[in-house]
Amino acid sequence: MRLEVRRPARRLVSLTPLIDVVFILLLFFMLATRFEHWQELPLSAAEAGTGLAERGAVLVRLGPDGRVDLNGRPVLREALEAEIAARLAGNPDRRFLVQAAPGVPLQQAVAVLDRLDAAGARDAMLLAAPGSAREAGR
Repeated sequence: MRLEVRRPARRLVSLTPLIDVVFILLLFFMLATRFEHWQELPLSAAEAGTGLAERGAVLVRLGPDGRVDLNGRPVLREALEAEIAARLAGNPDRRFLVQAAPGVPLQQAVAVLDRLDAAGARDAMLLAAPGSAREAGR
């Protein structure tokens, strides 16, 4: 009598879990990686006690109604780049101090900073709005 020896059935290795893990890793790295560089404008923060009396600095004030003043003189937004370029012609290292009034949307301040950058200004400082320190302390 011959006995048949049953061989255990060979288990097939499923690749489905491995493929799932690879796709999860791929998705993680796609979401965690930045594929483009955002253009940045370097700004230096105003230090306490510096004041606005810096020699040769140009003060750019933004009003809540969309008004732009350059050293107290109103300027049209369309002519802002030309005015900045004219001021940079005499001194290319001139500092620009940008001050937005309370209530000015951040997008307007960023648009002015972009125009400063487009005109060739390399030294820009964003100042706090007048009276914002008092309001923050309440």
